[in-house]
Amino acid sequence: MNKIKVLLSIIERGKGSEYIESLNAQNVKFNLQTVGHGTAPSEMKDIFGLVNSEKDVVFSFAPEATLAAFAAQQGQVVGKKKSYGGLAIVTKLTAISRITAEIISRGAGNTDKGGAKDMEGEVKYNLIFISVNQGYSEMVMKTAKKAGATGGTVMRGRLAGQEMLEGYDETEVTEEREIISILAPVSVCKEIMENVNAEFGLSSKAKGTVFALPVEKAFKI
Repeated sequence: MNKIKVLLSIIERGKGSEYIESLNAQNVKFNLQTVGHGTAPSEMKDIFGLVNSEKDVVFSFAPEATLAAFAAQQGQVVGKKKSYGGLAIVTKLTAISRITAEIISRGAGNTDKGGAKDMEGEVKYNLIFISVNQGYSEMVMKTAKKAGATGGTVMRGRLAGQEMLEGYDETEVTEEREIISILAPVSVCKEIMENVNAEFGLSSKAKGTVFALPVEKAFKI
């Protein structure tokens, strides 16, 4: 069975449906969409061509060869048709259910024809995820930026398994959560995570949890 990988795309609000149609046309057919709010400063928006702060966030799952082909062709295929004003990130998937993997592989068809190069190599970036009680995202980003982060995307969510954190200390764990994702160079990732955890970890009122994923490729879309 083909190895399944994840494509995380952060694009302008309102373009998610059209972007997913473009992904479907390139055999990336298993997609989950949500919304977020960008925190990149104006200079980063200029670099990446970002127009506004409101974001559509798309999680896509596809065989490695399919995503390698998409990454190789995005400048020729996606770029010519439409600019989505955002960034796409390819990362590894540690585990997935067998049936889901079979459905994803079947939906992508027989794409491994030897034409796409393996994306694996030296990891230069990590994708950091920080989950905190609602209302702390701006303070988290200030701390992260002091440690070298240039910007991030904030998504709203709910905490499942809240009872696991209750009783850790007297600080309340709220069900409503903010999830901050930050693309950061490996050289500053550890400092960002340590500083955020020191101020907003489980021992703080923010009740934060922090983890990172290796990024194999990142490109403008």
